[in-house]
Amino acid sequence: MPRAPVKPELLRWARERVGRSIEEFSARFKKLDEWERGEAQPTFKQLEDFARATHVPFGYFFLPEPPEEHIPIPDLRTIRNQDISHPSPDLLDTIHAMQRRQAWLREELIECEAERLDFVGSARPADDPQGVGREMRRIVGLDDGWAAEVRTWREAVGELRRAIEELGVMAVINGVVGNNTHRKLDVEEFRGFALNDEYAPLVFVNGSDAKSAQMFTLVHELAHIWLGESALTDTGLTSQPSQEIESWCDRAAAEFLVPAQELRACWRDVRHEEAPFEIIARRFKISPIVAGRRAMDLRLVSRETFFGFYEKYIARERRQRPASGGGDFYNNQNTRVGERFAIQVILAAKGGRVSFKEAYDLTGLRGGAFQEYANRLGVTLP
Repeated sequence: MPRAPVKPELLRWARERVGRSIEEFSARFKKLDEWERGEAQPTFKQLEDFARATHVPFGYFFLPEPPEEHIPIPDLRTIRNQDISHPSPDLLDTIHAMQRRQAWLREELIECEAERLDFVGSARPADDPQGVGREMRRIVGLDDGWAAEVRTWREAVGELRRAIEELGVMAVINGVVGNNTHRKLDVEEFRGFALNDEYAPLVFVNGSDAKSAQMFTLVHELAHIWLGESALTDTGLTSQPSQEIESWCDRAAAEFLVPAQELRACWRDVRHEEAPFEIIARRFKISPIVAGRRAMDLRLVSRETFFGFYEKYIARERRQRPASGGGDFYNNQNTRVGERFAIQVILAAKGGRVSFKEAYDLTGLRGGAFQEYANRLGVTLP
């Protein structure tokens, strides 16, 4: 059986790229250690299987040396105050998939003579972020106290996401790569990113994060669109960001979600309660950490009070098991793909402006799943 002339360093690079040891792959690839030492070579079929297991394009294994992979947008993350390198395949594949969607939709909208979106790039870092946060909220169309009228965090995230999409922004929330539940996105690596464009801006939120945290990330990424800048971020107000832009977006998002005037009025009623930050969190549909930090920034509580609460809350959160995912597959597509984008692609496929194969690739849905989702969105396909 013919062997694949692959260099050992490329096999080692592919394995390390997904953070796996030889032992973890030993059951599936019994001779991997020999391949990496150059003492044996895989068959082409084994190499194809290894490529799938490591999420590496098959052709990469025939390069003269391992490629240097870079995040294609500005990286503003400083998780635990450390700059982050070596992006995971899950992160890279997600960004690239969203860039393909954005590029297609941009071309489609320009072809249909759509107008540029006025709010994209309408703010500057020199502008007051609180003032911009209030303007963002006004344009999105959310009234004072809107979150308190929504029963759950899930419903609040859904309402906010739909309102953002109504502006013409693709708002995607997904906790896995595409629909692959075996490739869960790591919230420790990133919480969201923004892809700027005057016609088809996109914000992406890591759906592996808590719903209350997703609220903040959605608006933080929207603030990047207001600035007209793409960015990969870790958000949350839990520590002071090292980049001024991230701090600016944090403050704009905080005012959008928890207006100072509303919080001060609410604080009078809850400040003597046993768990005031949790009460605020439920009312505004944000995380208790963001609620506490916002109260500290407005000088309603001391730094000692907030950070004492923060340490206890994080310790308690680490002891709790995360909630499992799931839910209706087609309902999930409304957040993973986005209704606005999906309808554009489905209508383009129906009208022959794009092939069904390309439509499948853009949405991540195949055959019957694509047809059924189209039906649920009210579009009948031939």
